[in-house]
Amino acid sequence: MPSRRSFSLLLPGLLAAALPAAALAHSYTAGDIAIGHPWSRAAPANGTGAGFMTLRNTGATPDRLVSGQADIARAVEIHTHIQDGGVMRMRPVEGGLAIAPGQEVTLAPGGYHLMLIGLKQPLKQGERVPVTLVFERAGAVKVDLAVEAAGARGGQHQH
Repeated sequence: MPSRRSFSLLLPGLLAAALPAAALAHSYTAGDIAIGHPWSRAAPANGTGAGFMTLRNTGATPDRLVSGQADIARAVEIHTHIQDGGVMRMRPVEGGLAIAPGQEVTLAPGGYHLMLIGLKQPLKQGERVPVTLVFERAGAVKVDLAVEAAGARGGQHQH
């Protein structure tokens, strides 16, 4: 049976080991919109980055993600992937991204996402990047994108 002293020495180490996983799980709300685990991939300056997350409408009225803003990028656009002549292409989502009452929309690699165009500085793994999301009804909310490795698929986040 471990002594109190050995337990008191062990506890800080256990807490430190659990901290990275807990630090990745983060969420926000804007009106009736719950924003879960916003993240991005590492990307170089002068390039393009992407933002991913889940958006859940907990209310009884439809809402819409209409735009985004970030000091780190020249522009933020809402994009999707479409098939065009057998080739996957990214295209802006015209009119914003609808979020029906009680529904969840996922922004993920290969689907809907935020494009961070003209990065003014690199997105570095382990950092958090502030982005403001603007909803038609819920208004504006600042979220932090947790930056993962360049090829990440979002597996580090617990949804």
